[in-house]
Formats: sequence, structure tokens, C-alpha cells
Amino acid sequence: MKQRGFAKYAWGVLGYNILVILWGAYVRATGSGAGCGRHWPLCNGEVVPRAPEIETIIEYVHRTSSAFAGVLVIILLVWAFRAYGKGHAVRKAAVFSLIFIITEGLVGAGLVLLEWVGDDDSVGRAVTMALHLSNTFLLLGALGLTAWWATTMDDDDYRAPLQLRGQGRRAWLLGVGLLLIMVVSAAGAVTALGDTLFPSETLAEGVARDFSPTAHFLERLRVWHPLLAVLTALYLFTTLGLVQAQRGDERTRRLVRLVQLLLVAQLAAGAINLILLAPVFMQLLHLLLADAVWLALVFLSASALETSPEPVAERQMQLSGAG
Repeated sequence: MKQRGFAKYAWGVLGYNILVILWGAYVRATGSGAGCGRHWPLCNGEVVPRAPEIETIIEYVHRTSSAFAGVLVIILLVWAFRAYGKGHAVRKAAVFSLIFIITEGLVGAGLVLLEWVGDDDSVGRAVTMALHLSNTFLLLGALGLTAWWATTMDDDDYRAPLQLRGQGRRAWLLGVGLLLIMVVSAAGAVTALGDTLFPSETLAEGVARDFSPTAHFLERLRVWHPLLAVLTALYLFTTLGLVQAQRGDERTRRLVRLVQLLLVAQLAAGAINLILLAPVFMQLLHLLLADAVWLALVFLSASALETSPEPVAERQMQLSGAG
């Protein structure tokens, strides 16, 4: 019962963090990142800002919700150590969840303290935004695996959850797929920054500026994200077919279909986002789908590379017989 309750809590923490991430994107898309000035963790030098402007409210809500996310992850870690024994995969995933939510907060604090918010269009901000997105995906991956293993593994199952040896090309193909999704999404974060700082009146104007040698580097970088997205999708569709052919259990097949569906939805959302000139609601939907694709691929990898429990049971029987 304790483990079942933990699994539900872990899924809840994952869902809450996705909402926090989406609100963070809303902060960037609305230019509200400077709403609390160059102050962190205080907001304009106050714990609770008085008579705040709308930008301050948006940024303050993001900070308080992020802080609460940190509290939830600390509870997750403590509960994991109480519910599972030493060496269990759930414990390890919960530890990484705490590490990545700490680095998530530090990156966010750095953006504020260095004033890489609001209308700042520096190289430093672009690089940090890409790193921020990468850390966000690592955080979601750790939280997702905490919930996944709490759901799929028994509390007394201490085998390694993943088996890389003997998997043939499957492990490499999935690993490269995860890396490509992270790279494409990091490029998407930079592209979204460019869309926010350099909006276009028409699609033709935007395309012309993307290829103009005199355009800002954030505008010229925008062309790479859709190209990388299409190439990554082609790679993943090929990889998913191979994974399904090699690992034919029902759970893996369902996850393959889910990733394929999400990839199609994400490509469609990206095209619509481009045509509509990146309105805020489409940026948020695009990010939500990116999070979903990442998590679905993480779960697929965990399923496709899962250690078979049979050898463990056989070893236990052999040891019992030898005794």
C-alpha cells in the first residue's frame, strides 16, 4: 500500500512540474522575466511584492510555484528512501530528481541575476536557455523514471532496471534518439526566444529575415529548428520500427505507437506555430508536446531495455538448491 501511494504521488509530482515548466515558458513568451528586477530569491527586494505590475505577478507566481516544486521533490526523495530499500532503482531516480531540480533553480536564478531576461538578446542568454531546456528534460526524465519504476517494479525487486549489454543496436539507437530529441528541443528553446524578441508581421517577412545576412543571430538560427525536427522524426520512425520488431511485448508496442502519434502531433503543431507566427498559446502547446514526446521516449527506452526478471529468479532457485 505504501509503494502504491508513492507511485501515485510520483506521477502527481511529475504532472505538477510540467505545469511549472509551461508557466516558465509563459513568463518568457510574455517578456515577464524581469518582473522581479535583478533580485533573487526576493522579488524587487521584497518577499511578497506590494502593488505589483502584471509582469511582476507572472514572474512571482513562477518563482513560488517553482519553490513548491522543490518541496514536492524533497518529499518524493524522503518517501522513496522510506518505502524502498538500499540500492533500489526508485531511490536512485529520486536522488537524480532532486539534483536536477536544484540545478534547474540555479539556472533560473542565473538568468535573473545576470539580467538575461526581458528584452535581452545576448549570446549568453541563448546558450543558457538551451542549457535550461536540457536540464528541464533531465529533470522530467528523472521524475518520470521514479514514477515509472515505482509502478512497474516491486518494492523488493533490486535488479538493475536497465540492461544495456546484449541488446544489440537497440540501446544505441534509443540513446541517440533521446539525445536528438534533447538537441532539437534545445534548438526550439532558442527559436522560441527569437520569436519572442523578433516577431514578424507575416510569414514571408519572417522567412526573409531568417536568411538575411544582416539579421540578428537569433533570427538566423530559427531556420535550423524545423530542419532538425524533421530529420529527427525520420530517424525516430525508423528506430521505432526496429525496436518494435526486436522487442514484441505488448507494453513496448503500445509505447511505440504512442511515441509515433506524439511525433506526428508535434510536427503538426510546429507547422501551425510557424504559420501563425508563434502565438503564445501555440508556443505552450508546442512545448507541452515536446515534453510528452521526451517522456514517452524515456518510458519506451525503459521498457525496451528492461532487465528480464527471469534470470534473477533462476539464480535464486539455483542458490536455494545449492543451500
